[in-house]
Amino acid sequence: MADEWKQKCDQLWQLGANGVPLPDSVDWRTVYEKKPLERNLLKNPAPHGVSHSTPPPEREVTGIPPDPNQPPQFEPTGDFTGWSTSSEVLPYDTSGIPPGVVVCYMPQFRWFSMEQRIDLKAEGLWDELLDKYQPDIAIEDWYEESQLHASIYELCVKLLGADGQTVIKEHTCSPTEDLENYSHNWKQVSHVFSGYGPGVRYISFTHKLKNQFMVEFFGTLVTDSSVTIKAKKST
Repeated sequence: MADEWKQKCDQLWQLGANGVPLPDSVDWRTVYEKKPLERNLLKNPAPHGVSHSTPPPEREVTGIPPDPNQPPQFEPTGDFTGWSTSSEVLPYDTSGIPPGVVVCYMPQFRWFSMEQRIDLKAEGLWDELLDKYQPDIAIEDWYEESQLHASIYELCVKLLGADGQTVIKEHTCSPTEDLENYSHNWKQVSHVFSGYGPGVRYISFTHKLKNQFMVEFFGTLVTDSSVTIKAKKST
């Protein structure tokens, strides 16, 4: 029966043909049922309920102060199940205000962080695959371009050791937006980890989105985040 499950996995991903180790010690039934290869290991990849296959929603600027009987909105709305979230309030930027000028409203910016940690062994991957074959690990994310600020998105992905702390490889991304030309599209961010060395057991995926509050709340959307373990290495 164990050989039958191994054969099913081999047929599904062509493991032997790609040089992937197929040790008898692996619970191949669990591997087949969890299907850890070629699927998105992130949970709830579109927490804002939008997709990059359609344009980002246009939000109207009304200039109307919020209802004083309701608490102001400082964080985005959505279903963040599966994500660990946190906020960081940024200091006001008063550098461009001349002395003596009275300012009624100033934008307050905040970083909104969403993080997931993937346990690769719990997802069905096995030691020999991670340590000897070291499959490509593909990262993809889509964020909403805007003129909210020059920096509205940051990504940090870490490949971690068995202790969940030791960083074996890391990829960071912090693009700069073009504030001179209006663009309201989805912007793709991607990276592939390859040849990262033995010992990887966890992946930490964190992206930060910049939000603004000035009379009204304006947030940055993100969608279709993914972490995929590839059955076949890139060439």
